Amino acid sequence: MIARARSGPARRIAPGRSGAVRTALAAIVVGCAAVLVGCGLQIPTDPDGSLDRITGGELRVGASPSGELVVVDGGDVDGPLADLVEGFAQERGATVEWTVDSEEDLVDDLEKGELDLAIGGMTAATPWSARVSVTRGYPGIAESRGADVAVLLPLGENALQSALEAYLDREVSP
Repeated sequence: MIARARSGPARRIAPGRSGAVRTALAAIVVGCAAVLVGCGLQIPTDPDGSLDRITGGELRVGASPSGELVVVDGGDVDGPLADLVEGFAQERGATVEWTVDSEEDLVDDLEKGELDLAIGGMTAATPWSARVSVTRGYPGIAESRGADVAVLLPLGENALQSALEAYLDREVSP
């Protein structure tokens, strides 16, 4: 024997009541949005204010040599990825301060807040993604490598990452 659940009588909402509930919910949403805008909250945000600090200031970038992608000659950093970083800095009115080191040391510096970006031969599949934020991969930067190149950033600096990826989208994407 199969038992069937009985449904009780249909519940009706009094006319006009559902409209009042929707109006109240809409008012709450609009009120919350107004409070957030009034507080100057920007989405995405940077807990450490990286994007605001570098705009018109200094972009601290770590570079790890990687073939023709990132070429280090003495204190000079060159190559297509370095050129993109310089272009991003120029767009923000910033100057670039380069630090040349190994990937591991650059990741340490990102975690300590001593760098804003790190470049080299890293891809979107980098094992460093457990410790730092990684942009999506960009295939147009180093076509001969066959891998999508990514840039590393400190965790949580979302406004900086969003601005950088928007710049890379314009400059690299087909």
